[in-house]
Amino acid sequence: MLTVRNLPDEVHRALRVRAAQHGRSTEAEVREILAIAVKPETRVLIGEALAALGQKIGLTNEDVEVLEQLTEKTPAQPLRFE
Repeated sequence: MLTVRNLPDEVHRALRVRAAQHGRSTEAEVREILAIAVKPETRVLIGEALAALGQKIGLTNEDVEVLEQLTEKTPAQPLRFE
């Protein structure tokens, strides 16, 4: 639940107009605006970025298998501050 205090009248009117243009309630319009603001569609997804980089440099499944064989399987020892 969210309460927005001291919202100027002209902003509230603009929200109501925008909501009507989109066929939504003012509350639904505010939810949509907030969702777009904090989770833009153009954000970088790290998994997709890494996959694209691997494809760009020509990384193959065989390369990954070799890297997995070379990777140390023993867990790292935690740091000691003595």
